[in-house]
Amino acid sequence: MKTVVVTGVSTGIGAATARALAKAGFKVFGSVRKAEDAVALKQEFGDAFQPLIFDVTDEAAIAAAAGEVRAALAGTRLNGLVNNAGASIAGPLALQPPADFRKQIEINLVGPFLVTQAFIPLLGADPDLAGAPGRIVNISSVGGKMGAPFIGAYAASKHALEGYSESLRRELQLFGIDVIIIGPGAVVTPIWDKAEADGIGPYAGSPYEAPMRAFSAWFLELGRSTGYPPEHIAGVVLKALTTPKPKVRYAVVPKALANSILPQVLPKRMVDRTMGKAIGLLPK
Repeated sequence: MKTVVVTGVSTGIGAATARALAKAGFKVFGSVRKAEDAVALKQEFGDAFQPLIFDVTDEAAIAAAAGEVRAALAGTRLNGLVNNAGASIAGPLALQPPADFRKQIEINLVGPFLVTQAFIPLLGADPDLAGAPGRIVNISSVGGKMGAPFIGAYAASKHALEGYSESLRRELQLFGIDVIIIGPGAVVTPIWDKAEADGIGPYAGSPYEAPMRAFSAWFLELGRSTGYPPEHIAGVVLKALTTPKPKVRYAVVPKALANSILPQVLPKRMVDRTMGKAIGLLPK
C-alpha cells in the first residue's frame, strides 16, 4: 500500500485530496489541528486514514508526527508529502497589521519548510529505509505567479513557496525525491462564505474601503461561479503523485486565458491600469 502525508485535511482541498488518495488505495496520514476533526475523518475513512494532530508552525508537534509516521511505516519509505495547509487574510499592504502579514508567511511558507524538513528522511534521505524515493507536492496558487491587490501577503507567501519549491527540487535530486507545484485558481470551498462574512473588517472608513468592496464582490463572484470543486484539484494531486513523468508545475485555473495567462503575458502597466480602473484604484 502506498503512503502519503497530507497537511490541512479538515476541509476544502485537503479533505478532497485525502478522500481521493484513500479511494486510490493510499494510506493517508492527514494533519488536523483539532481532535474532533481527527475523529470525524477517521470515522469516514477507516483504516485508510491515520490522523496526525499538529499545527504546521509547531516544530515539536511536527517532529512528533514524523516519528509517528516512521513507526507506522515500519522500515519503508513514505511515497508522498502534500503541503496543503494554508491561510489567507485580506488587507491593503499599507495598512495591514504586521501580525496578519506574519501569520500568512508562517503558515504558507515556513509551515511547508518545517513539515518538509521533518519528512525528507522518510521520503528518501534516510538510506536505512526500503523502497523508492517519494514525491513532494506543494499547493501554491495562481497568486504564486501574479499578485492581486488586497491579498499581497498571501501572494508574497505563494511567490516565495514557488521559489522555495524550485530550489528544493534541484537539491533533492541527490536523493531522487521529486518536488511538484500545483497552482490552483479559484476553488469552490467554504472560504468564500467566510470571506463574505469577514467583509472588509478594520479597513472600513479607510481610503481603500470602496476599492476593497469592489474587489471583494468580484473575487467572491469569481470563486462561487467559476471556481473548480476541490475534487478537481485533488485529482491533479493524485496525478502528480502517481504519473510516471510528472510536470514540475500544474496550473489548475478556471478560465485560464483571462484569469492567468493574459495577466502574465500582457505588459504589467497595462494590467495595473485595467485592474485599477475596474475596482476604483484609478479613475475610469
